[in-house]
Amino acid sequence: MSIRTPARIPIDIQSTQLTSTSGYYAQAPQGPVEVEPVEKALPLSHYVWLLRLNLWKMAAFVALCMTITYIVSVRLTPIYESTAVVDVDRQAPSAIVGQDSNRSVGSNDADQFLATQVRLIQSDAVLRPVAQKFKLLEREQQIDASQPEYARKAANAPVLLKRLKVTRPPNTYLLWINYRSADPQLASDVSNAIANSYLSHSYNIRIRSSASLSTFMEQQLDELKAKMERSVEALLRFERDMNVINPEEKTNILSSRLLQLNTEYTNGQSDRVKKEAAWNSMQSGSLEAAQVSVQGEALVLLTQKLNEARQRLSEVKTTFGANHPEYRKAASHLTEMEQQFEVTRSNVAGRIEVDFKQSLNREEMLKSAVAETKAEFDKINGHSFEYQQIRREAESDKKLYEELVRKIKEAGINAGFQNNNIRIADLARPALKSVFPNITLNLLLAFLFSTILVIGVIVLLDTLDNTIRDPEQTSRLLGVDVIGSLPSVKNIGSLQSLLGDKTAGASLGNLGKALNKDSRGYRTMSTYEEAIRTLRSSILLGDFDSRLKSILMTSASPSEGKSTTAIHLAIANAEQGKRTLLIDADLRRPSIHRKLGMQMDCGLSNVLMGEMTWKMATLPIERVANLDVIFSGPPSHRAADLIGPLLGDMLDEFAKEYELIIIDAPPLLGFSEPLQMAAIADGVLVVSLAGETNRKAVGSLLSALKRLRANVIGLVLNGVKRDTSEGYSYYSYYSSYHDRQHLEK
Repeated sequence: MSIRTPARIPIDIQSTQLTSTSGYYAQAPQGPVEVEPVEKALPLSHYVWLLRLNLWKMAAFVALCMTITYIVSVRLTPIYESTAVVDVDRQAPSAIVGQDSNRSVGSNDADQFLATQVRLIQSDAVLRPVAQKFKLLEREQQIDASQPEYARKAANAPVLLKRLKVTRPPNTYLLWINYRSADPQLASDVSNAIANSYLSHSYNIRIRSSASLSTFMEQQLDELKAKMERSVEALLRFERDMNVINPEEKTNILSSRLLQLNTEYTNGQSDRVKKEAAWNSMQSGSLEAAQVSVQGEALVLLTQKLNEARQRLSEVKTTFGANHPEYRKAASHLTEMEQQFEVTRSNVAGRIEVDFKQSLNREEMLKSAVAETKAEFDKINGHSFEYQQIRREAESDKKLYEELVRKIKEAGINAGFQNNNIRIADLARPALKSVFPNITLNLLLAFLFSTILVIGVIVLLDTLDNTIRDPEQTSRLLGVDVIGSLPSVKNIGSLQSLLGDKTAGASLGNLGKALNKDSRGYRTMSTYEEAIRTLRSSILLGDFDSRLKSILMTSASPSEGKSTTAIHLAIANAEQGKRTLLIDADLRRPSIHRKLGMQMDCGLSNVLMGEMTWKMATLPIERVANLDVIFSGPPSHRAADLIGPLLGDMLDEFAKEYELIIIDAPPLLGFSEPLQMAAIADGVLVVSLAGETNRKAVGSLLSALKRLRANVIGLVLNGVKRDTSEGYSYYSYYSSYHDRQHLEK
């Protein structure tokens, strides 16, 4: 036998007033609350179960959405669409004359160009004439005739047709102009009108651009003409002032003349130096200088003749005497030669001097001519740059003027040319079938979005639900074993039909025959009975080390079915032939006597107050063998304070006569005595109501028990229904099996 003694652990729980929603208890603890355990991700199977559970609701919602969609789609006015195709030829010239007539537009900017044309088609200038012609703003309900001020503002605002769509098929130079209307003929007429308006607008833009360009060029032409006349007049005046037609030609002449004069001046200098040297030699009296000069040829001949005359005289003198006629003749001839030689020598010296002076004079003249020619050349060359500038300006003005005149003529010709680079390739025709509403597509979208919506709502509601529902989910989130799940049954709390004098011969085994499945789908008592037996086996057979003698039944909050569970667990254990004692330890609001339909005159409070012994307070259950009960007795706060110190000794006494003691305690979070009892009992069984009990409350309860080092056997999930737990299907299997067995019998 293993009886737990009171653990000496400080309990930090203060009781304060707390009004329960059920009105069952009026006190609750005010102390440290443990943090809720970190929730782990739910497995995929949980969401599969969740969807299977709500399958019919989902199907009904989706069917409703699809039905509404079908009804609305059928009642909608059919809309027809017509398409006009416009071909844009990027290779066509934009002009008939001039450079643009031979230029082909490249395709590197095709996307930008076509995007520009799409925006141009949607512009107010293109759409306004069509909208006014067919009164499209009124048809599209953009203008309300009943509000004149708003209608006036809307008419003056940029035209935007809601039913117009302009698109470009990929990898083409085509533009599709689509317009939708309830009238198929109107849709085709508007599409064609917009295409024609687009062509006219493009042509008008070109016309206005050409006219504006011509006007601008004509204004510039007068100014350019005046500028050209001024530049030409300045050129003529410069030529007249320079007394030349072309300074460049005169510069070339002066350049040649200057080169020639330089050559002659250089030659004159050489000749003057030569003659000056001859003249200087003659001034020194040298006969050789006179002979080597240009004029010394006659002097050379006379010198030879003079030498011959002297030789002749010398020969005659040796032969004849001084008075000989031959001698006198030779001497006379020699004298004549000498005279002639002197005269010739004097003449040669004079000629050399004259030649020298002439050469010197010529050199001076050439020097002066060279200087004058160079000065004139420099002057002409200096004015040549200015002349070239004036001439280039005059030629540029003249060329620009002629080019502008040509451009004006070309613009005038091209202004009337409407090129065919934009043309209508296919006119719109009235459609045979409507494009809206597309009932098949609408139904498909309704099915898709309604399915997503309902799944999202179901998952969201499941996520926002912080109550305890499924055993597996509870075990995973709270870290506690769920050792039993009790199905929800009708009127499970009333046991007058099971026990007491009014139902003689009734037993727990016979209760399944009395209760069947009700109209709301609650399972019969036979299913609940089997779940209780399974719970008993899980508790008692799962403790291999030591046998549990005392079990404390508690919960986080009132009305979770712990008292009913305690009664049925005690009955199930007693039916196994085990001596069982059921104690109602809720000293403030007892309920076991009411559930058993018995009168409570005394009980545990009297024992704690020392008014009687526990055996005197023990009552047997006549219709259930081996089961005794101790009711709580009259409510007493003093008895509640004594239950902690005295319960340990009482359990030791109880264990001597009973194999299992089940204690029905108040909710643990409501009072302090359940914590004291939990520290004393061999095991604590926590009962929670599926779909009602808050996870945080159970987490706080388990944290408090963990601080006390209490032996938490596990958690019992009570009131499990089909829509709260995945494991509910097992009860369906058992019920079917039980029903078949009953029919066979």
